[in-house]
Amino acid sequence: MYNNTFGNIFRLTSFGESHGKAIGGVIDGFPAGITIDMEFIQKELNRRRPGQSAITTARKEADEVEFLSGIYEGVSTGCPIGFAVWNTNQHSNDYDNMKDVYRPSHADYTYTQKYGIRDHRGGGRSSARETIARVVAGALAKLALRQLGISITAFTSQVGPFKLDKDYTAYDLTSIENNPVRCPDQDLARQMADYIFRIKGEGDTIGGVISCVIKGCPVGLGQPIFGKLHAALGNAMLSINAVKGFEYGQGFSNMELKGSQQNDIFYNNNGEIGFRSNRSGGIQGGISNGQDIYFRVAFKPVATVLMEQPTVDIQGNETILKARGRHDPCVLPRAVPIVEAMAAMTLLDYYLLDKASTL
Repeated sequence: MYNNTFGNIFRLTSFGESHGKAIGGVIDGFPAGITIDMEFIQKELNRRRPGQSAITTARKEADEVEFLSGIYEGVSTGCPIGFAVWNTNQHSNDYDNMKDVYRPSHADYTYTQKYGIRDHRGGGRSSARETIARVVAGALAKLALRQLGISITAFTSQVGPFKLDKDYTAYDLTSIENNPVRCPDQDLARQMADYIFRIKGEGDTIGGVISCVIKGCPVGLGQPIFGKLHAALGNAMLSINAVKGFEYGQGFSNMELKGSQQNDIFYNNNGEIGFRSNRSGGIQGGISNGQDIYFRVAFKPVATVLMEQPTVDIQGNETILKARGRHDPCVLPRAVPIVEAMAAMTLLDYYLLDKASTL
């Protein structure tokens, strides 16, 4: 299985399966001398871990990371950072009735057809549990970016028909951890949570949108032509389980506007170049322009539903499947830190690439 490595200079190679012994990774290219805040890293993992509320999967995992190399006396050494998070609460027998049956819209069909190996236990490598490695690497990237004054905040902006109706600047993004959905509008968050809980009771699932804002990004990040910053962010987001779409800046909205209406007008801001608007989403020509970078990521409903669905078995015979096990009715609350992690890895990688652009 190839392409389990992400990044150019800052690189993560991840390993592990949902019901294997551990999920882990090796990080190369992480700068030396960065203070490693273990409490912060564990806090990031806690935001992703299962069983954190009534609207997430009931699987119980501590998800405590064990670092194996690359850190000495609380500081990164510049050597490869190896780490593992041990799986302790697998219920593999929950998947026995799926052993010879394909779940509709699930990766178990394509993985089996591609590799000829059938690991029905929780999806194996295709499980979102793999994203643990991304969150650990993303937390380390955040620690490095923090020294550069770069911050990344993602939040749930839509669940099914419930969505925010204002620009991100209208909300207090520091309040997202005040509710289990991680939405900055507390009233809307309650409606979202109630809706997810109702969907869960039906044995069904629901999707939505996560928005993300990057502040403090310097001008110049991006490697045109084929390494444009927005393309790198899109690649990172589309690699996350259940992601179906990515847009940055205005994206698909306001496409009826003319160029004269869409353009971000320059002006002299007390001797510095400023912008009257930010419809470009902080990126122009594939290069960051110093404004906030903002984008949206669409997530489909989880494929595994706890209700009867027609499908076929591995011989192609039509049958009925009713899945069992512990599954998220909506991935968005737990995917917020994953979106942040992928953005952080991309930004740190492209910051290091930028330093190699000129002598």
